[in-house]
Amino acid sequence: MIGRIAGVILHRARDQVLIDVRGVGYIIHVSERTAASLPPVGQAAALYTDLLVREDLLQLFGFPTMLEKEWHRLLTSVQGVGAKVSLAVLGTLGTDGLSRAIALGDWSAVRKAQGVGPKLAQRIVLELKDKAPGIMALGGDLTVDAGDVALVETDAVSTPVAAKPRTAPSAQATSESLSALVNLGYGHSEAAAAVAEAQAREPEAATAALIRAALRSLAPKE
Repeated sequence: MIGRIAGVILHRARDQVLIDVRGVGYIIHVSERTAASLPPVGQAAALYTDLLVREDLLQLFGFPTMLEKEWHRLLTSVQGVGAKVSLAVLGTLGTDGLSRAIALGDWSAVRKAQGVGPKLAQRIVLELKDKAPGIMALGGDLTVDAGDVALVETDAVSTPVAAKPRTAPSAQATSESLSALVNLGYGHSEAAAAVAEAQAREPEAATAALIRAALRSLAPKE
C-alpha cells in the first residue's frame, strides 16, 4: 500500500497532480481545494495517499492530512459515494466544514458538492452521524500535514526532503473539546454537535473557549 508520496511536481491540473519520485511519475487524484493549495510545477510537495484497486484500474488519491484521508475512507463507505464524489465533498466543505455539517445534521451543506443530490446528502449525514464524532475526536492526532518538502542537492541530484509535519490548531481544539465534554458525561453525538455549533460561530477559538461555548449550548434552556 502506498501511504505517502513526496517528490517534485511535474504537472498540475484541476483535479490531479503528477509527482516525480526519483524518476517515477505518480498521477494522484485530488480535490480542487487540495490542488489549489499545492506549490507550482517544479517545486516539491508531499501528500498522504489512498490506493484504489480494481481489476482493470489502479488509482491514487491524495490528501494534505491524515484526517482528510480518513474522512475520504468514511465517505466512500456510504452507498452511492465513490472516490470522485468524496473528493467533491471534501473540496467543497473541507474537513472542518464536513464534520460540522454531519454533527449538526446539515445535509444541505453536503448537497452543495457537485454530484451530490438531496437523497445522497441526507444518506451521508444519516449514516455518518454516529461515526463522525470518532474521527473528530482523533482530529488532533490525524490532522498532521504531509510535511514541508525542500529540494536538497546531493551529488548533483535533487532529493525531496520532508520537514517535520505540523498539527492544525483547529482540529486539536476540536479533539480536546470533545474529549472534555465526553468526560463530563455527555454523549458523543450531542458533544460533537455542540462543539460543531460553537466552532461554526468561532472557527479560531482555542480549546478552553470552545468548551465554554459548547457547554453554554448544552445547558438546559429555561
